[in-house]
Amino acid sequence: MFRQLFERGYIFFMDYFDLHCDTATEIYKKKSGLDGEDFNVTLQKTDAYGRFAQVFAVWIDDSLRGEPAWEYFCNVSDYFKNEIKKHTGRILFCRTPGGLREAYGTKRKAALLSIEGGAALAGNIGNVGKAYEKGVRLLTLTWNGKCELGCGCMCGDGGGLTGFGKDTVREMQSFNMVVDVSHLSEKGFWDVARVAKRPFAATHSDSKAVCKVNRNLTDAQFTEIARGGGIVGINMCAGFLGGALGVEAALKHIGHFLDLGGEKAVAVGADFDGCTLPADINGADSMVKLYGGICGSFGKETADDIFYNNAYNFFINNI
Repeated sequence: MFRQLFERGYIFFMDYFDLHCDTATEIYKKKSGLDGEDFNVTLQKTDAYGRFAQVFAVWIDDSLRGEPAWEYFCNVSDYFKNEIKKHTGRILFCRTPGGLREAYGTKRKAALLSIEGGAALAGNIGNVGKAYEKGVRLLTLTWNGKCELGCGCMCGDGGGLTGFGKDTVREMQSFNMVVDVSHLSEKGFWDVARVAKRPFAATHSDSKAVCKVNRNLTDAQFTEIARGGGIVGINMCAGFLGGALGVEAALKHIGHFLDLGGEKAVAVGADFDGCTLPADINGADSMVKLYGGICGSFGKETADDIFYNNAYNFFINNI
């Protein structure tokens, strides 16, 4: 019944905290803005939500390395922050837990900044601090290939973190910058688990037990993240969900993670503007369907935790 009411539009008020999108990179490429119409995440598409927070990633393609990768990050992040300034009455750039509270207290959307691909650091440990000064609060250590930090899930040689990668994890955590293991090789994941002294995240990864692709997490990986107080965002990429209908498939991944004891570790990291979506999901505004599905399958309290509370509590405690 709850799901039917949602899909018919009778229930529309909910909170939404999303751990990963590529919208900042896409608006930079197209020299567009947060009020554009051609993106999965826009100011208009998120207006329906009560409290809304989004982690916006600067994606570093595997073709970028060295200083050009750092320069690209700087260009995209500066462009994105200028876009936020144009809409300061509707969205707030957040650097601290206090920023998140201020956004919600003033009824504005909250924006956090991340880097997707540690190649952005250009092999320079000092760039961790510089990225932090620019507002980065989360860094995905690799994309699919190999970079100075280590091997991504598609690099093929089974490698883990390099010495520089391990040093980067330590340096990030000294700044309270969240380590993100999405895209990382399995060996690299366990290197992080050994080195990290604080909770870490897989911001946009699904369950390998449900859909066997390299980008998804094994049960052991998910359990390690949850045990340490970390967070995992459900990715709405059709290829990672493994089902034609996104809501139906996502519920299987969520159910599996919940069976592993992940009630406080599961969140949403839809990967909007960075992936091929399933037929029934076309942007941030359509995620009410998944919320309704979680309500119907697991209850409203669990839906509220997955869509907002778990991610909010994680960031309040870890940045």
